[in-house]
Amino acid sequence: MLPDCLTQDLINDFQRDGIVVLRGAVTREWADTLRTGLEKNLDEPGPHRREYTAEGEPGRFFGDYCNWRRISEYEDFARNSPAADIAGALMGSNKVNLFHEHVVVKEPGTQDRTPWHHDQPYYCVNGDDNVSLWFPLDPVPQERAVEFIRGSHKWGRWFIPTKFVGVDYERDDDGFEVMPDIEAERDKYDIVSFGLEPGDCAAFHFRTVHGAPGNASTDAWRRAVAFRWTGDDAHFVVRQGEMSPPFLDFEDCTHKPGDALDSDLFPVIRDAG
Repeated sequence: MLPDCLTQDLINDFQRDGIVVLRGAVTREWADTLRTGLEKNLDEPGPHRREYTAEGEPGRFFGDYCNWRRISEYEDFARNSPAADIAGALMGSNKVNLFHEHVVVKEPGTQDRTPWHHDQPYYCVNGDDNVSLWFPLDPVPQERAVEFIRGSHKWGRWFIPTKFVGVDYERDDDGFEVMPDIEAERDKYDIVSFGLEPGDCAAFHFRTVHGAPGNASTDAWRRAVAFRWTGDDAHFVVRQGEMSPPFLDFEDCTHKPGDALDSDLFPVIRDAG
């Protein structure tokens, strides 16, 4: 049986477009659980926290990830909310692994854009069975929402990862391309964005190209937690040069290229097989 927020048409849309919005994906109570976890995260950032706003610039663009094992609300959400069931249905996968969670916060008045990118080239995972579920913790009007290029997960192109300060990663030859200047030729792309409320989520494939504007509001925050999931065909890979998150540096990462992800680091949350 499908989760309440899903229909077969929405699943088909996700598979075709690489992006779909799910209204009322989780209850407000689950959104509150994430909000409590995020407050802890902001009070005590993890070792991988990032501050993307340059000194002297207005606002604050903050990011952090891989804190679910120390922030109980994140783990509770991953294991017990409908999120894993939603991920499995969208991927068409029997097995659902938690890859990691990722926090993104833009305070009021933050001018920093999130550059156009797609996620899988950053990651130590290959395979087509994957999905990110992006949960807003504040109302996000369309003009401040993440933008996605519909169908870009099927371009067959992989782009060099970009740091959120706008500098490309240092990479040896993976055969990845430089990201096109999307902003300069927006009319060439099928760009979509969606206003969201707490409880909604944007679900997108790891290879869907996306970016986001700054937060021009003078009083509204833009806080979100994204949970990344993998499915049946996912396997570990080591890319040339820098990867993010830097799982190879984690003490309990013993994976070799080609391994399934199943482990305490990437736990199996659901298995219908």
